Amino acid sequence: MQTTLIILKPDAIQRGLIGRIISRFEDKGLIVIGAKFMRVTRELAEEHYAEHKGKGFYGDLVNFITSTPVLVMAIHGKEAVAVCRKLIGKTVGYEADPGTIRGDFGSSKSFNLIHGSDSESSAERELNLFFQEAELCPYDRVIAQWVVDTSSGEAE
Repeated sequence: MQTTLIILKPDAIQRGLIGRIISRFEDKGLIVIGAKFMRVTRELAEEHYAEHKGKGFYGDLVNFITSTPVLVMAIHGKEAVAVCRKLIGKTVGYEADPGTIRGDFGSSKSFNLIHGSDSESSAERELNLFFQEAELCPYDRVIAQWVVDTSSGEAE
């Protein structure tokens, strides 16, 4: 089981897509174990996007993520990183497949609605940037046995 970071960016917030996007993850059987509505500080944005520093779009990324509040979430489940990335879709909305979050709601290259960690190591780093351990509340859902087959003793 994995936990990954998801950020609903300013365009998702301004368009009122919070509930519709969260339901995509929950419908897939993933659970939200942490969530907070916040304004990302410039310092936090610069640390979060540090790998892009020096690239032409870096300043725009920082300005965009700090422009309005965002919703940050810790999403937990079987192969959460890969599953969330598939649900999110390709970065550019008009190139993303229908059925993905960006494919269904995105029409832009720069306004791409959502961030999802791209690897387990990125997820760990990013979760530590946005959440303190006490803010995460892992729990077992009663329906979990009907989402992921664990009859063999391991999640399949």
